[in-house]
Amino acid sequence: MNRDFVPSTDNEINSLLNFTAEIDKMTHIERRTLLVDGSRRENDAEHSWHIATMALLFREFAPEGADIERAVKMCVVHDLVEIYAGDTFAYDQSGNKTKEEREKESAKKLFSKLPEKIGEEINALWVEFDKMQTPTAKYAACMDRVQPILHNILTSGHSWKEHGVKKEQVLSRVEVVKETIPKLWDWISKNLDEAVEEGFLKP
Repeated sequence: MNRDFVPSTDNEINSLLNFTAEIDKMTHIERRTLLVDGSRRENDAEHSWHIATMALLFREFAPEGADIERAVKMCVVHDLVEIYAGDTFAYDQSGNKTKEEREKESAKKLFSKLPEKIGEEINALWVEFDKMQTPTAKYAACMDRVQPILHNILTSGHSWKEHGVKKEQVLSRVEVVKETIPKLWDWISKNLDEAVEEGFLKP
């Protein structure tokens, strides 16, 4: 059973603590992608941690002008809006029609719970990531795109098979990788070809 904490005398600290408790809800938002061991679906919090760590690991391959620290921040906060908007599967055509509107409403509701300056900072990170126009946002987006591919390859295309995903759909989604990190694109191309050959990704 939930209970309240004894509040601080500092209202800003209270709002930060309440927000910290609120974002625990990310652990309950299931994605379509399985964990690498295939035991269950990953949740939003796990995905965000995973790609934030990847942003540190792959920094040698980041495009010129990318701010790695800012990219890590983007990876951490990019799915916070799904606390209210829910996860939208990348290849769900119907869900993606309303995604932008749902996520904007969620961002407004969620980030307003923070002290104004911090709320504006996190919202700016989320917006920059979503627009995917700066070198930093493109780099962060690459991590977000590559991680599910890695998981699908290692779980024999679980979410691809479940939803009848085609190779061209995956290629379209990871186009940013081709532009931003060519060496990763080469890896993606080879593994998608093999996925088609093995029958867990539609040609």
